[in-house]
Amino acid sequence: MKVLIIGQKWLAAQLLQQCIDDGHDVLAVVAPCSQDRLFQMASNMGILAFDHLPLPKMLPESDVILAAHAHIFIDSATRQRAKLGAIGYHPSLLPRHRGRDAVRWAIHMREAVTGGTLYQMDGGADTGAILLQDWCHIRSDDTAQSLWQRELAPMGLHLFQRYLRDWKQIEPQPQDESLATFEPAFVKSKLAR
Repeated sequence: MKVLIIGQKWLAAQLLQQCIDDGHDVLAVVAPCSQDRLFQMASNMGILAFDHLPLPKMLPESDVILAAHAHIFIDSATRQRAKLGAIGYHPSLLPRHRGRDAVRWAIHMREAVTGGTLYQMDGGADTGAILLQDWCHIRSDDTAQSLWQRELAPMGLHLFQRYLRDWKQIEPQPQDESLATFEPAFVKSKLAR
């Protein structure tokens, strides 16, 4: 499959390696800066790498865009340049905890279970149709970092791999808006008041 990866840090770099290992053709990557792991890894592999946001206007056409730790809005024109659109990973059981700090909020709210969702990106914030989900327990001593590293980041890689293998059999399911929550960016000082 012809893939474009938009993202950053460990998850996006590992997704790049996973796609290469699984035989996909990674056409290009977009990272927030040239010091990011994704940008550096792609450059070292000879893969076209863009190091700026907002997104470049002329990204190569692909079969699918994979958004891994992206934290940016992928506009309609960009999504339409991929036959299957843009697929994002969100570290919560959508529609719960939409927003950029889902892991912190799940821990702050003392939830016992969370998970990850692969979803079809659309014009909203984490609102697109659900493609795949998985879940995990939250331990009493978990931090956002420990939960991300132990469970949620590896889960994201697994879900991307399943999608790229089985996409023809996956039926998108609309999110149940009656269960949706959206939390703002997590700021501890404001929560203490």
